[in-house]
Amino acid sequence: MIIGIGIDLVECDRFLDWSAFKKQRIFTKKELEYADNDGANAERHLANYWAAREAFLKALGTGFGDDIAFSDVSVSHSDAGCPELILAGGARAALKERAGGADTRVHVSLTDQGDYSAAIVVIETI
Repeated sequence: MIIGIGIDLVECDRFLDWSAFKKQRIFTKKELEYADNDGANAERHLANYWAAREAFLKALGTGFGDDIAFSDVSVSHSDAGCPELILAGGARAALKERAGGADTRVHVSLTDQGDYSAAIVVIETI
């Protein structure tokens, strides 16, 4: 059963002026390395990761705050290159609470075109 759907759209250029310190507060080392390895498209990857975080929080029905830190939600890629959300700490606890203790599956899809990146997240119990 689907228990949450979230979507987010973000301008890629917003990440051009972010300092290294700010990026390190928001994104994981693995995310930053992945983005940096694509050079010219680094901001596009960061925008995708930001959109994925926001879409997850919308699907969950909450936001960042005392209980959920930026580092509690991150994006990784499967061996096939598909994006996957990695949940830790407060995000994992909030998901378990939202699902009433049931096992869950979190689906994420990322896209970008021109100046924009978007993500959609679907949370389902299994």
